[in-house]
Amino acid sequence: MSDDAVRRAQEAADAAAAAAAALQEQAAEAIRKAEEAAALARAAAEAATDATTAASGAGTPSAPAASAPTAHEGPLDAGEVDRIRAGYAFEGPALEMGALVNGEAMPDVPVRIPLAMTNRHGLVAGATGTGKTRTLQLLAEQLAAAGVAVFAADIKGDLSGVATPGTSSEKLLKRTDGIGQAWEAAGFPTEFFSLGGVGRGVPIRATVSGFGPLLLGKVLGLNETQESSLGLVFHYANRNGLALLDLDDLRAVLAYLVSDEGKGELDGLGGLSKATVGVILRELITFADQGADVFFGEPEIDTAEFLRIAADGRGVISLLEVPGVADKPALYSTFLMWLLADLYGGLPEVGDLDRPKLVFFFDEAHLLFRDASKEFLAQVVQTVRLIRSKGVGVFFVTQTPKDVPGDVLAQLGSRVQHQLRAFTPDDAKALRATVSTYPNSGYDLEETLTMLGTGEAIVTVMNEKGAPSPVAWTRLRAPQASMAPSEDAAIEAAVAASPLTAKYGTAIDRESAHELLTKRMADAAAAADAAEAAEAQAKADAEYAKMQAKIEADRQKAEKKAQAEYDRLMKQTSSRARSRTGQRSALEEVLGSKSTQKVITQVLTGLFGMAKRK
Repeated sequence: MSDDAVRRAQEAADAAAAAAAALQEQAAEAIRKAEEAAALARAAAEAATDATTAASGAGTPSAPAASAPTAHEGPLDAGEVDRIRAGYAFEGPALEMGALVNGEAMPDVPVRIPLAMTNRHGLVAGATGTGKTRTLQLLAEQLAAAGVAVFAADIKGDLSGVATPGTSSEKLLKRTDGIGQAWEAAGFPTEFFSLGGVGRGVPIRATVSGFGPLLLGKVLGLNETQESSLGLVFHYANRNGLALLDLDDLRAVLAYLVSDEGKGELDGLGGLSKATVGVILRELITFADQGADVFFGEPEIDTAEFLRIAADGRGVISLLEVPGVADKPALYSTFLMWLLADLYGGLPEVGDLDRPKLVFFFDEAHLLFRDASKEFLAQVVQTVRLIRSKGVGVFFVTQTPKDVPGDVLAQLGSRVQHQLRAFTPDDAKALRATVSTYPNSGYDLEETLTMLGTGEAIVTVMNEKGAPSPVAWTRLRAPQASMAPSEDAAIEAAVAASPLTAKYGTAIDRESAHELLTKRMADAAAAADAAEAAEAQAKADAEYAKMQAKIEADRQKAEKKAQAEYDRLMKQTSSRARSRTGQRSALEEVLGSKSTQKVITQVLTGLFGMAKRK
């Protein structure tokens, strides 16, 4: 390498290092400002408490109650507080999220989500450990109490406690009293599900046909050409009555269409290349190794099961246990998308309802959009946009809003943003991007989002008129059910007692594409064997006939020669005998008899035949 090239490489490396150092300084400065702001807020709160105590001890008029703090205690002035109070004063039923925080919690300024607007979708975001799961539980409990069915994936098993009443504690009651929540322990009607029976719960299965080529292509990581080929396979199977129920069915159709027996089936449709089929088959093997084999099959779940209402009028909370989701993110995410697509296809149009039929929580939503094709994203956007008219709301739960594509974010009416951290340049960039998506407010959101405590969030929702509510720093209510997982024995008992276990618990393996094509190919092989045997028999028969004809010709030829020899002998004998006596001799009489002639002819024929064979 030349000296100039070395110098240029060194200069580039120095420039990159300088840029990284600058970004690190920016992140450190942001953290410092956040810590200073938090310290100021704490000092202001302590000063207000001291002032109130001093005034009470001196016998002077008491200071404002803690439930109505003065404007200077927090970042919002009195006008901003009144605007938020009015912005969340809805007339219809609403989900109680918590109380406004302005230095301290303000129980007289509740933050709420109109129940009718929960079908306008939403986002729950925040760093790990900031309370997203508890927010999901809070929303699920209140929706169920309002008679709305809920579906949620239980990624870590933390949500199973929703079936068990919570446990009171001094710390819990102090928090709930501080935000005006009259907390009572309660459990909620819960149904436990599992993917294909892996884990605890009623097995959820789908047929390959029901899953469709687009979602399957996404989960297999196929390119556009391979997805198009997969679509052709589905088209052929549907047109020819070949039910695609499980992965064995799909593998059988793929193998058949590139075999000598089946490759002509796609004449006029474009055909399949063996290389493309090979890629798809290899990806199917990997997919099956991730546990997909148990998911595909029958009985296929009726997604209407997720819209059930309990006998007491509360909505049933359907929890999907997804163990090891990190090991199979594509299966998990595309399965949930299949549920949404199936609900969209099966439910009637209902327009805007006072309350949705179902609210669907899509936890770890970033898994859905990772490496997604344009066609897949377009389908997601369309489903999210249109499914609200079927009475279904969707809440995406993820770490940062940037995990969700902009076209999907544009469809979301409610946002609950927990704390974001800015420890790295990438974190700082994500923080700025998140702030840019909020409407104007009285907060410095870039600082505020790093100051939020666990169980606090920045909230904005769609009001009853379809307009965004003011941005509110909110201390969230505590769930009424247990925030710890339910006991294993309780979950297993609930699954065993469920009527859905009898309906979906046992897998069914009816005749489908795999069996039909196996029989077809076996019949074809048998027919080919029969044709080959018939051809061999025909050849043998022809050879036998040829040999018989030759034998007959040889026999006739030998007989002719024997007759000629007999005639010669008779003539020679007769002429000698007559020359001596002038009469027929006794020998001539014997030789001339028919019986003697027959014997001699046979002997001579045999001699000539033997001579011929030699």
